[in-house]
Amino acid sequence: MIPWIVLDTAPIPGDEGQLRLLQRGSEFSIQLGHNELMNSRLSGSEKALATLAAERVGGRAGARFLIGGLGMGFTLRAALDALRPDAAIVVAELVSNVGEWVRGPLSALSANALDDTRVDLRIGDVVGAIRSATAAYDAILLDVDNGPDGLTRAANDRLYDGAGLGAAMTALRPGGVLAVWSAHPDRTFTQRLRRGGFAVEEVPVRANVTSGARHTIWLAMKPGRAPR
Repeated sequence: MIPWIVLDTAPIPGDEGQLRLLQRGSEFSIQLGHNELMNSRLSGSEKALATLAAERVGGRAGARFLIGGLGMGFTLRAALDALRPDAAIVVAELVSNVGEWVRGPLSALSANALDDTRVDLRIGDVVGAIRSATAAYDAILLDVDNGPDGLTRAANDRLYDGAGLGAAMTALRPGGVLAVWSAHPDRTFTQRLRRGGFAVEEVPVRANVTSGARHTIWLAMKPGRAPR
């Protein structure tokens, strides 16, 4: 068996552990401790996060997306492929090294998505990007943890509590969608979204399109009509 090689490590701000980028042949893995956060062989649900959101709002003129978490670039690439040429995508990534990985050893996985002129990569917490926005985005896509809890970083809980969902509602344009990726279903989170005023779809998706573990994507729609 080909051994894993550690290509790089990166601390998570707030003294909350260290990310590791590993390679084994043509396969890549990003891990936190002994937890694998993502693997280059399993990209189906990350892509679905973007395509499902784009199906609902991506046809709007000048659609504006906010992606929380760059990962290996799969969600960003899928969003770029699904959106119009006049779209704009802000990517909020907490760990600067991740951007370097996607531009470097992982670049082929996303077909150099960060070089697309529609993309604005911002190094920082997506919480701040959401809280500072009012009716700014047609879609907010969150893939910053293993679900609506702070496994990777305890501070991520702020995205999923009542105040966090209220901030997302404010940041979305009328008829916009909050899309959240999770490794597992969570009935409590579904109920919390509904209490926050969202119309909610809970979509099961495969880790690798037609195979692998079942992941969950919430599509939470803000009431109102999209601007023309």
